[in-house]
Amino acid sequence: MAVPAYEVRNLVKRYAPDLPPANDGLSLDIYQGEIFGLLGPNGAGKTTLVRQLTGLTRPTSGTIRLFGHDVVADPSLIHHWVALQPQGLALPSQEMPRELLVLTGQLRGMTVAAARKQADELIEAFNLGGKLKVPFHRLSGGQRRLISIALALMGDRPVLVFDEPTNDLDPEVRRVVWQRIQEGARGGRTVILVTHNVVEAETVLDRVAIVRRGQILALGTPGELKGRVAGNVRLELLFRPGGDEQAAGWLLERSAIPMGARRYAVIVPRPQAAEAISDVLPRLELLDDFRIVTPNLEDVYLELSGGESIGS
Repeated sequence: MAVPAYEVRNLVKRYAPDLPPANDGLSLDIYQGEIFGLLGPNGAGKTTLVRQLTGLTRPTSGTIRLFGHDVVADPSLIHHWVALQPQGLALPSQEMPRELLVLTGQLRGMTVAAARKQADELIEAFNLGGKLKVPFHRLSGGQRRLISIALALMGDRPVLVFDEPTNDLDPEVRRVVWQRIQEGARGGRTVILVTHNVVEAETVLDRVAIVRRGQILALGTPGELKGRVAGNVRLELLFRPGGDEQAAGWLLERSAIPMGARRYAVIVPRPQAAEAISDVLPRLELLDDFRIVTPNLEDVYLELSGGESIGS
């Protein structure tokens, strides 16, 4: 039987009485040894939830239990078990990467020798050896993010929380980062990932909660959630400048969903896919590109949110 790391019940967070709650009655369990994801658009309440799980923000109401302990009543317990990689990380700007890693390891109870050994392993894994004498403030955005990920990994905390960890990273480095994170989960650590990257969510997560406006719309494995829309396909359309204006009536008729600048999605049942494609062909001169996409977590979100995109 899966053992909960976190047990969250009826969690509410309000920043002001006249504003909608950032988290609105959230309840979920996060199990030991799993990679659990929070997927949703910016402003959905994902980071607010993480700040409460990691003791940075106190809930307005509700309970959070970590390994059976009430961490709302005693948030100091969280820091013995949880390591966080936040989106923004304020570090001493003149410090060198290795010194930051070693100090973090020592603060987490490691001996100097053990902290140096783990720091050197992470520096090698993330290909940061050429940056050992570069102060933190002079590193690129991607390099600073790698250091923040490495800092979270120092000391082998039983719970690791990553907030959009692979932003600013190139594909090869991203692969190495996920290899490290997945190794941690296989070793029994609980990993919580905040993301709005659908591809990332589908490939690395064991379970995912889709979050919108402070509430959980759906919770399950990526496969379970995609099963909700298995009978549909999505046509993705990229219009030439002005093309979407010329096709405005047709897009309205097809209930097309805006996905970004000149980008639209049309969701159709599989049996109607051929008809929908035939309907697109006379409008090819208005398009730069179009493609057919099988269901993914974006489609689940589109259905549950009434047509709002994760990228919105």
